[in-house]
Amino acid sequence: MIKRAAEDFINKFVKWGITQLMNIEAYIEERVRPEIKWYSQKSQQAQKRYKVSQIIEICIAAAIPLCSSYAHQCWQIALLVGILGCGVTVIEGIERLFKWHETWIEYRTTCELLKYHLNLYQTHSGIYCENPDEFNSIFITNIETIISSENNKWKILNEGKKKEDKKDARS
Repeated sequence: MIKRAAEDFINKFVKWGITQLMNIEAYIEERVRPEIKWYSQKSQQAQKRYKVSQIIEICIAAAIPLCSSYAHQCWQIALLVGILGCGVTVIEGIERLFKWHETWIEYRTTCELLKYHLNLYQTHSGIYCENPDEFNSIFITNIETIISSENNKWKILNEGKKKEDKKDARS
């Protein structure tokens, strides 16, 4: 997938001509807006998954004390209480594994930061009003730094998971 994205970028670059740089409008439409859309969609997806898992977990957890008060009367209810407890544990484990809450917050933060810089750039406000000759360059550098930072977080997180998996495999 990364190879394909790189090939697409190179093809677009060649189409514009190697000596001609991508104009800022094309950069905004083909790089910044798709990144904002991607982070927004992924944030919403993670938020929905997190909230659904938490609602289910809360409902199951709330049913445990109710059912446990009848467990002494019927072994099936005692079994149900045990199954409900396991369900809470499984849901919590899945949520921790996929880190939907952290993903939701990180992706929303990145999305809003990209929007913030785009709005500042388009209104020539903040750091984008001080030096008109360089604000395109500053804008692109800031956007790429934000995206690169998020990619580095993802890489570090996945390397950490691989090390944990290797450590678990040795145990």
